[in-house]
Amino acid sequence: MKTAFEVAVELRDDQGKGASRRLRHAGKVPAILYGGNQEPRALALSHNKLTQLLDNEKFYTSIIALQHDGQSQPAVVRDLQRHPYKPQIVHIDFQRVLDDEPIRMEVPLHFAGAETCPGVKTQGGSLSHLKNELLITCLPKDLPEYIEVDCSALTVGASVHVADLKLPAGVTSVDLAHGRNDTVVAIHGKRGEEEEAAPAADAKDAKKAPAGKAAAPAKAAAPAAAPKKK
Repeated sequence: MKTAFEVAVELRDDQGKGASRRLRHAGKVPAILYGGNQEPRALALSHNKLTQLLDNEKFYTSIIALQHDGQSQPAVVRDLQRHPYKPQIVHIDFQRVLDDEPIRMEVPLHFAGAETCPGVKTQGGSLSHLKNELLITCLPKDLPEYIEVDCSALTVGASVHVADLKLPAGVTSVDLAHGRNDTVVAIHGKRGEEEEAAPAADAKDAKKAPAGKAAAPAKAAAPAAAPKKK
């Protein structure tokens, strides 16, 4: 199995909030490794090293080799917790990967030809990204770094749906497998032109009305009946 990244990890036995706090103070990130028909295993890794890796988009959708004491375990990132306001990684989850076991992953979408397509370049439209990731399932060997969305021929009013995407061999869209064919990207006309069209239509209708004829005043509501004296 081909791995794109290598990360040195430590095995840890101490768990709980106190143990995790001590790890963070020591510049490490508490982690958990699970799946692969094995028991979960608590880990720790360098915060600085992890921060550098997270700057690379590929890290989130690649097979990672977790290395410890001369052994290597292929895995993928499953969850990442960041501190709400500090530049700190609080916890990370890894899932073991097996050669013959399909995995489900959110893969980023890369939009090609978005700035040069006719709808944007010559028709003045704007391109809207309605999806930036695609949930797929495949064997680890077929896991793509990203899925390309070809926008080069799009005109105003045109769109690309999930079914239009060219997926690599061995890769299946989870959405399509469940009967969902969502829009991925669409090109809309200029909003200003649409807003100007509405007042122009109102002015045209006003010209059709008879000259000098004012609108009839609304009828005043009838006064409420006075209560009967007993």
